[in-house]
Amino acid sequence: MPESGATPQGGPDTLRIISADLPVNTTLHLWLKAVHPDRPGSVSLHSANGKFGEVQAVNAEENSFRIYHVFGGGRIELRYDSADTSVSVAYWFTAADVLETGITVLHTNPVNAPPDLPASYHFRPPFGWMNDPNGFGRFGGRPHLFYQHYSHGRMWNNMHWGHAVSSDYLRWRHLPVFLFPSEELSARPDKRGGAFSGSAIPLPNGPGIRVFFTEKVSDRQPEQEIQMSAVSADLFSAGEATVILPHRPQGEGLTLDFRDPYVFKGPDGRWKMLLGSQSDEGGVILLYETEDVQAAGGWTYLGKLLIETRHRTTAIECPCLLPLDGEATDPATRWALIYGLMNGRDERTGRRNLTMVDVGWFDGRSFSREFSRELDFITDNYAFQAFMDGATPVGIGWLGNWADTGPTIDFPSAMTLPRTLRLEDGQLLTPPIGAAESLRSHIIDRTRLAAGETVTFPNGAVELLLELAEAGLPFELAFHHPGVTLGLVQDETGLWLRHENGSEESPRYIVEGARVRRLRIFLDYGSVEVFADDGRIAGTKRIAGFEPVRSARLSAPADSVGHATVWALRL
Repeated sequence: MPESGATPQGGPDTLRIISADLPVNTTLHLWLKAVHPDRPGSVSLHSANGKFGEVQAVNAEENSFRIYHVFGGGRIELRYDSADTSVSVAYWFTAADVLETGITVLHTNPVNAPPDLPASYHFRPPFGWMNDPNGFGRFGGRPHLFYQHYSHGRMWNNMHWGHAVSSDYLRWRHLPVFLFPSEELSARPDKRGGAFSGSAIPLPNGPGIRVFFTEKVSDRQPEQEIQMSAVSADLFSAGEATVILPHRPQGEGLTLDFRDPYVFKGPDGRWKMLLGSQSDEGGVILLYETEDVQAAGGWTYLGKLLIETRHRTTAIECPCLLPLDGEATDPATRWALIYGLMNGRDERTGRRNLTMVDVGWFDGRSFSREFSRELDFITDNYAFQAFMDGATPVGIGWLGNWADTGPTIDFPSAMTLPRTLRLEDGQLLTPPIGAAESLRSHIIDRTRLAAGETVTFPNGAVELLLELAEAGLPFELAFHHPGVTLGLVQDETGLWLRHENGSEESPRYIVEGARVRRLRIFLDYGSVEVFADDGRIAGTKRIAGFEPVRSARLSAPADSVGHATVWALRL
C-alpha cells in the first residue's frame, strides 16, 4: 500500500503517513533508520483513538528491525518525518493464518521495490535482494522455500533468510522474514555477513523444522564462518539459534571458507551434513554425521567427501547430495552430488561459477563417482538445492551468476523454474517440474514459426516447443530483444546460446557435440531457460534488465522441423 503525504509542523512535504485497515491480533514488521547520525528517527502509530505507540532508531548506517502487535485491529496510521527517518519495509500478518494468507506489504522504498512484471512466472522476493535458495523442502504438507535475502535494497548486503510457501512450487505466498543477522552485525555497520546459506529438515516428533545455516561475521577471529541451528515449531518464525560447529576441522589446510550446511538422512539412517570449503589441494566438500535423532548436536567430522581441482575454484559452495534411482538404504542406488565452483573459470569457454553434478554411490562415509557433468551449460543456475519430495528429487537454483553481480551492483533476480532429477539410460535428466505445464495460458502459434515466419509475443512470458525430424539437424532460433543479441543454435559444433551484449565479450555457452531433437524453451522477463531432450541438457541465462523478448524466428533446412508450438504463459 503506498504511503500518503501530508504537511508536518517542521516543514512542508516531509511528513509521511502509511495507513492500513488491520485485523485483530496483527503483527507488524517494520524497518527504519535515522537519516542523520546526530539525531534519532522515529515512527509513531495512530488509531482512531489517537497515538498508541512509537518506535525509534538511532543508527543511521543500518536499518533497525522492530515488531509491533496491534491487538484491537482497525484503521491505523504509521507517521514519520522523512527529514529524520527512513522507512525501508513495512508489512503485516496474522500469526493464526499466515501460512494460508501470507504477508501484506504496506510500504517499500523505491530502492528495494520489486519489479512490476505482468505474467512473469519466476519466483521473486516481495522486496530487496535475493540469491541462494535455502531450506528447500516439503514441511507441514507444503513446499517451503527459504532464500538469501537483504530487505533494504537490490544489492547484496547483510544476509537474512526470506521465506515463502506454495502448493505447487510455482505459485508462492510470501511469509515473514525468517532469519536475521546477529546483534553483533547490527551493532557494527562496518562489518558484513549475516545468516548465510543452509538447509532444513523436519522435526522427528512434530510439525516443525530445524534449520541449519552459516553465520558469517567478516574479520571475526578465529572463525569468520560458523555453523548454527534453530528450530521453528510454527513453520514461519525461528527460535533462538545455537552454535553446532564453532570451528573448521583442524589439520586439513582449509581456508576461512566453511559454509552452506546441507543436512540429509544417510543410507545408514544417521543425519549427515555437507559443508563447502577450500584447501591446498583444491575445493573440498566436508562430511559430518551425528547419531542424534534431532540433529541438534553431536556432529562428528568424517573427512573430505570430495576434492575438486577443475576450473581453479576458490571454494566449493552449496553442496547437496540425494538418491536418484532407489531407496537411500539400497547400496545399488545412485546418488547425485551437486556443488558450485565459486569463481571457477572454464578457460576454453570463458564461463564462470559452474555448477557440477557427480553421479555415483554413497555409503554414508564415502562417495564413488560414476560420471560427472555440468548441471547447467549456460551457468546461471547457481547454488542449486534439491531434496527428496517423497520418491522424487526436486530442486531449484538462483537465476544468477556472481560473474555479473556483487555488493555494488543493483541486481533484482529470480529463482529458476523448479526441476526434477532422474536417471534414464545411464544419463541424468533435469526437466522442469510437471506443474510447469499449468503455466500455459493459450497457444500463440502452431504453424508460422515452423514455416520460418516471425512470431510476435504478447508479453515476456512464453514457452516454445520445438521438435526436429531427426536428432542433430541444424537450426537457429533468433529472438528479438531490445538490449542483447539472443538466440539458440544447433550446428556442427553442438548446441549453443548466442548472447551478445554490445562490445562486452560473452562466454561461449555451448554443449560441444550435442545432437538434440526436442526442445522446451522458457522465456520470461529477464531470463531464458532451455531444456533439450527432456532435460538431458539444460541451460539457464539471466538477461540484463526486464525488457521482454518480443518475437522469434526459426531458420532451418526444409523438412527438418517436425513441429513448433508457442504458448503464452502466466501464473
